[in-house]
Amino acid sequence: MKTKGKEILRTDWFVKDRFGLFIHWGLYALPARHEWVKNREKISDNDYQKYFDHFNPDLHDPEEWARLAKNAGMKYFVITTKHHEGFCLWNSKYTDYKATKTSYGKDLLKPIVEAFRRQGLKVGFYYSLIDWRHPHYTVDKLHPMRDNAEERDKNSKRNIKKYTEYLHNQVRELLTDFGKIDILWFDFSYPGEDGKGRDDWQSEKLLKMIRELQPDIMIDNRLDLPGIGDFETPEQFQPPCAPKDENGKIKVWEACQTFSGSWGYYRDEYSWREKDELLTTLIDCVSKGGNLLLNVGPTGRGEFDNRAKERLEYLGEWIRQHGRSIYNCTQAPSEFKCPEGCKLTFNPDTNRLYIHILSWPYKTIFMQGQAYFDKVEYAQFLHDASEVSMKGLEEWQTHHAPDSEKLFALALPQKKPDVAVPVVEIFLKK
Repeated sequence: MKTKGKEILRTDWFVKDRFGLFIHWGLYALPARHEWVKNREKISDNDYQKYFDHFNPDLHDPEEWARLAKNAGMKYFVITTKHHEGFCLWNSKYTDYKATKTSYGKDLLKPIVEAFRRQGLKVGFYYSLIDWRHPHYTVDKLHPMRDNAEERDKNSKRNIKKYTEYLHNQVRELLTDFGKIDILWFDFSYPGEDGKGRDDWQSEKLLKMIRELQPDIMIDNRLDLPGIGDFETPEQFQPPCAPKDENGKIKVWEACQTFSGSWGYYRDEYSWREKDELLTTLIDCVSKGGNLLLNVGPTGRGEFDNRAKERLEYLGEWIRQHGRSIYNCTQAPSEFKCPEGCKLTFNPDTNRLYIHILSWPYKTIFMQGQAYFDKVEYAQFLHDASEVSMKGLEEWQTHHAPDSEKLFALALPQKKPDVAVPVVEIFLKK
């Protein structure tokens, strides 16, 4: 698509917004011990049925969810319309395994989409290619019944093409009934022996349909179509450097990560990440030209648990004062070397460099390279716009720093400002 002679990529908004909310919600919120509980504990459909029968999120308030995301500084969200268990949050006409057939009795997806749109967030749908409940989804190495010989034998009567037709019909439904969708997040392919991939999903046909229905939608890279996909999706992994293509250009990428070790609500999990570490993860993503999609697993009654709320509020307060160093930012030009104990981000539109001070130094930040001498015009703390003085080393200090002529210095207060990660905003000369 083009406008005024300039090509506009479908990812343009994405690489500016930088921070999104992932929501994993389904029947697995009731056992509350990992979203893969059906797989891990090899639970049959009959034994899993109790969670469907008792699913009733009576405290669910989509407006509160949207406010929490907005206040956390998130610009888009992605929600599990259907996870591997096969349960659908919307009133799909292709199945009865859906929210409207539970005790709750109402469509969950549409009110969520509407609430988040009212808060100005873009909309993303996660859809599982995997479906452990569909009668024609063949039992394979990841299926809960993988070790059940009787269920394996039934594969001869299952027709994966019928499941694929169901998959395509539901994707068409999601892209037809909910207005403009900004992201379609598929999960996942595992081709090879006893797995499933592009031929099982009919990925090329699926992709063609999606582009016809919503040409501007972003699609992830999990359809088992090499080279196809608008963005990379490292999961529970922080890349050590910016992922690049064969031409050395930074790829569009997004780290999807959780507050803890699971995606769905896990009542007894205590390995929750520290607030400061989550913040530095966001900063690290942007410093490498990427996004962070941070996950919440709501409870069976439809609420974000207090541990999640606390962390969202913490991130939001920092972003309220420091959003300029995150939104519209990317990896700094290579001529600006990153000072020790810091992370750099850069806004190419405003020509400003941001130094995130992860480890507070004693009085001085030293920055090496001629670019700092040539291009720095002014420096200030971002949280309060107070000036940060630029200085060189005094003569007696150069004795201990023989390469001091190459060092550009910022004078800092001895006491760290009362913010989680202080940021120095550098105004560069034009």
